[in-house]
Amino acid sequence: MSLNLGTIVRASSADRPEATAIVFGERSLSYAELDRCAQGISAGLRESGVQPGDTVALLVPNVPEFTMAYFGILYAGAVVVPINVLAAAPEVSYFLEDSGARLLIAHPLFEEAAREGAAAAGVRCLIAGGGGGADSLEALAEGLPQEEIYPTSAEDTAVILYTSGTTGKPKGAELTHSNLLLNCSLVVPRLVDGLGPETVALATLPLFHSFGQTVIQNGMLAAGGCFTLLARFEPEKAFEVMERDRVTIFAGVPTMYFALLHLETSRNYDLSSLRFCLTGGAPMPVEVMGAFEKKFGVEIQEGFGLSETSPVASFGMLDRPRKAGSIGYPVWGVQMRIVDDDDKPLGDGERGEICIRGHNIMKGYLGRPEATQEALKGGWFHSGDIGYRDEDGCYWIVDRKKDMILRGGFNVYPREVEEVLYTHPAIVEAAVVGIPHESHGEEVKAVVALGAGQSASEEEIVLFCKENLAAYKYPRVVEFLPELPKGPTGKILKRELR
Repeated sequence: MSLNLGTIVRASSADRPEATAIVFGERSLSYAELDRCAQGISAGLRESGVQPGDTVALLVPNVPEFTMAYFGILYAGAVVVPINVLAAAPEVSYFLEDSGARLLIAHPLFEEAAREGAAAAGVRCLIAGGGGGADSLEALAEGLPQEEIYPTSAEDTAVILYTSGTTGKPKGAELTHSNLLLNCSLVVPRLVDGLGPETVALATLPLFHSFGQTVIQNGMLAAGGCFTLLARFEPEKAFEVMERDRVTIFAGVPTMYFALLHLETSRNYDLSSLRFCLTGGAPMPVEVMGAFEKKFGVEIQEGFGLSETSPVASFGMLDRPRKAGSIGYPVWGVQMRIVDDDDKPLGDGERGEICIRGHNIMKGYLGRPEATQEALKGGWFHSGDIGYRDEDGCYWIVDRKKDMILRGGFNVYPREVEEVLYTHPAIVEAAVVGIPHESHGEEVKAVVALGAGQSASEEEIVLFCKENLAAYKYPRVVEFLPELPKGPTGKILKRELR
């Protein structure tokens, strides 16, 4: 069966060609303009040698060029590989090499890391939004528009989202056209009452991240609505855009709600248009949720998902009992269950691992059959999160099975940071743990032991990590010990370091 995620733009363009699809400050794109841009980029990609099934990477923040390139790649039948814009050059190179990317499209703000990473991987780099030039997205888009979107299969890979694993090396979750189209066109409308052409969503969640990409960008385009872009989240800027563009939907991670709630300003913003608020990516403190709802008069619905689940797996439902602090109920077409360490289903109230199956589950991890088999044991995706189901069928997360640190809604895996620390010439032992943080949820802390006769300061180690890791990953706190505590087998006891 032929199916391409890009048809959500083509369909909305056919229905409402002159309606606004994207707003970015004083700039706006209609559906017809977005469709023409995507066609031009698609034709340019094909002329430059990109074939259906090839991977094309994006290192672009929340600007219109992200969406233009994203759908241009899909129109061409190629695969989108969004890269976190905070990635350092070595990380960019890794993503390009691991995904087999034929091309990298990058924004001028991140040109240095992009070109350095692309050169190391032997990949061509184009600059998006740089104002032209032979080596630019604008030049690429000058190709003649295609008449048709390439007829990919429903099970063809549309997007590869990189997510860290317990080994520390990021893995590429392959999401199909069917995964993503069903998640944005059938699941998202059930989360928001009245989602449609009059909807205006604030897109301040990164579009390279699954939440912002599916729920905001793709969800709004599938509904024929509009999203207004904020390239970098700042609470006062967010309020200004909500007021200016009469935003009806705000979706954010808990740290964003914390910042909005505690912003000190003498101005009273008109948020009367705001009807729905959504959150996910990290547990939302019930106290913050209640205070925000009381102050702004709008309910927050909380959900749960992962890159591997496209991402929405569960959410608060408008027609089901609302339970603050929960992750809601399985969404349309998705099943969830709680299992013990032997994969046996547990009853209501019993704690175990949350497992998921349905139309939203990834094909697998790119080039990692063993990791795929482990994650999809018995046909269920194993989330690594510990939770329980209550008597109403509502799900709750109580702990994380893995050592993952959730910093401001982003996943940080200690092993990846530890591998960088171990490359420092003065360090002989290293462990990374999460410590509580008021606004970010958790902060990254490194505990290190130095070699005999070696010296290093906290500032030096922080800077060393900063140069080799994305900005949300490097430790802000470093503790020095003569030797790290170990158990009888020699394993470092992280519980003693938190």
